[in-house]
Amino acid sequence: MSTSATEKVVPDMAELLAGSPKNWGKWGPDDEVGCLNYLTNDEVLRGVSAVKQGKTFTLQVQMGNPAGDPMFPGRKDVQRVNVVDRGLYMCGCGPRFPGNLEYADDMMVMYLQGSSQYDALGHLWYGDQIYNGYDAMTTIGGMRKASVLPIGERGVVGRGVLIDMARHRGKDSLDRGETFDHQDLINAASAQGCEIQKHDILLIRTGWIGKFYKSDRADFYKDYIEPGLTYSPELVKWFNETEIPNLVTDTCANEVTIDPESGVALPLHNALMRNLGVAFTEIIALDDLAADCAADGQWTFLYTAAPLKVVGGSGAPVNPIVIK
Repeated sequence: MSTSATEKVVPDMAELLAGSPKNWGKWGPDDEVGCLNYLTNDEVLRGVSAVKQGKTFTLQVQMGNPAGDPMFPGRKDVQRVNVVDRGLYMCGCGPRFPGNLEYADDMMVMYLQGSSQYDALGHLWYGDQIYNGYDAMTTIGGMRKASVLPIGERGVVGRGVLIDMARHRGKDSLDRGETFDHQDLINAASAQGCEIQKHDILLIRTGWIGKFYKSDRADFYKDYIEPGLTYSPELVKWFNETEIPNLVTDTCANEVTIDPESGVALPLHNALMRNLGVAFTEIIALDDLAADCAADGQWTFLYTAAPLKVVGGSGAPVNPIVIK
């Protein structure tokens, strides 16, 4: 525990989540994709059946945008540099080929979780074990277990449902630190005229990433705390019973940064991802999709995604595609 004269006692994660359900071993001792196992062939077909209009939306934020790259504090912006371009040829240094073709080439240095991205199931843990009971020592030097690679190899396809919490509360964006729970999600879905069904890929719009591009960067990150889901045993039980395979949001962490009740940082990363194996997808651009869903009343669709196949990666960029 940690405490001070002015702060309340903050429980250890193990204490907070004592008795929280786990899916470890449910899909065998070697499983590394967790609740994505719920997305069977029948679930893929259920997702396909949600396609009604043929509209498509890509959900990745731009990489290397001059306005900056939204990401969790502590990470640095994407750095893209030209290696070869017309200027190199103008100074006589460009590579030469028979026929005198010229070309442009560039490279990028980035955090693997510095754009729209999937977390590896072993990305975050408490104690000595990551998802499925693998030893946390397997993360040293690169993730040998529960990395993002198995998610990239498998891919994610199923029925998605978008819950627009910001619009439901009459806002462009939820406020800093504003919270909601599973019952709020159910109520918002009902107000939208849809239903969160078992095995749905759950997309939640808060307006937070959209707000990044409209805000002064220093103000956006000052005393940083995002809006989002907040931990409770009842919420974890609902996720477990509804068998949600994948949580997708337009925030950097899919949950309120510091839980307002316990003071613990990111408890749902552990309760849902580490313990249950729910795939986390973050920094997703949902404003255009949400506006279209509000206009035509169709909040369900085929969701498809596959993060980059990074060997040993704790996460990887992704550009999900939604088809309505």
